[in-house]
Amino acid sequence: MKISWFKQNITPEIGVLVSGYSMVDVSFSKWNDLYMTGLLADDGERKVLLVSFDLQCLDVKYIQKFRQECGTILGIPPEAVMLTFTHTHGGPQTNSEAGYADHLNLPYLDFLEKQLLAACRELIEKPKQVECNTYFYSTKVDVNKNRRVCTADNYAAFLPHRAELRHLADGFTDQELGCVLFYPVNSQFPAFVIGNYAAHPLAAHSPGTGGRRISADYPGVFCDYVTSETGAACMFVSGACGNMIPKKDELGSEGTRQMGIELAEGIFRGMLDATRNQARFRMKAPKVGALCRTLRVPLRPSFRDNKSLLSDWDLGKKEIDLEIQCLAIGDVCFVGVPGEWCAELGAEVKWHSAFRKAFIAFAATSYQEYMCPGNFLLQGGYEAQRHHFAARYSIAMVKTAVDATYELRDQLYPLPEGTEEDSNTLVNQFSIQTETIPPHESFPFQK
Repeated sequence: MKISWFKQNITPEIGVLVSGYSMVDVSFSKWNDLYMTGLLADDGERKVLLVSFDLQCLDVKYIQKFRQECGTILGIPPEAVMLTFTHTHGGPQTNSEAGYADHLNLPYLDFLEKQLLAACRELIEKPKQVECNTYFYSTKVDVNKNRRVCTADNYAAFLPHRAELRHLADGFTDQELGCVLFYPVNSQFPAFVIGNYAAHPLAAHSPGTGGRRISADYPGVFCDYVTSETGAACMFVSGACGNMIPKKDELGSEGTRQMGIELAEGIFRGMLDATRNQARFRMKAPKVGALCRTLRVPLRPSFRDNKSLLSDWDLGKKEIDLEIQCLAIGDVCFVGVPGEWCAELGAEVKWHSAFRKAFIAFAATSYQEYMCPGNFLLQGGYEAQRHHFAARYSIAMVKTAVDATYELRDQLYPLPEGTEEDSNTLVNQFSIQTETIPPHESFPFQK
């Protein structure tokens, strides 16, 4: 596996409207910079580009345009370009909000496009490929919680508006920190790290002036700390964070730093364990590939032609298309989704995926707001109120994603006809394996 990468500062000028809360929040300070981080992975046969932006999200027309342009520059299909977003609420307005189309920051989007295309051209014109060994890893990091609390009669309360119920929060929580680690061949120093976690970047959005800062929130702290401690370039990919919040949400800078550092420490633990157990975590002849699949679903009647709920491009429609994008790097498949998936949907894809690990990539194909399990629409609550399509189609969307992982897996790792992937269930991963340590190795675990 050969990789190359870029990291570009995409911080706007102070004074822009910041997206995510009020439509009239004007920034007047900066807490940390916003970045665009890209990784081009090449297995010798195919290439894929994964880019993460410290932005809330992007309209579908820009996602599709940018994918096409990047693909043309790199000589790869547009579906092999995945653009995903940390979902920070401290960035400029880069999506069209219902009823506020004029707030879209068009000059910034022009700037963003130029930065992205210039970075892609540099990957081709000034190639700096590094041949790497590639590892996957997952660990649990307990820094998020489910912001929905359901009563015995199955109605939902929204914790950000009902703080007295926080101690009752016991809903499903996805606390998996997923990792992809790239180590140059014959080197003990990592070159590039991808971290995937599900929690709204709302830690830094404190009351008052704190909520008016340009900020990458905890993903920015996470990436900075990983790089400062390991020397590796770092990318954060937000997962199915629709109903996931930091445990210290909206409490300011210190809680943000704590969360970012704790997640980074999870990466460090993964580095230690993966490199000390290479037979388990090092990918064997990893391949890359990507595909997109689309599902058409009916809009809820209350949303149709409703200018207060739908962006302009969906007005007049009775149905919308939801695109799923799968991008594989060896044993890991990033599943790009068309909005803010709640964690339960993401877990279903993880549980049923054809790959060793599946990580959700936030709003990679579009931003159709919140997407919930069907029963949430009976429970109510904020996420359900912003869910655009009929409840029964949530499971169809999940199945489309799962089927796409199987289709991509079959393309990259075809099996003999009549067989399917299976594991030897007698293998005990908890057994102690003896290992001879050569006497000349001063640090036997640094392999």
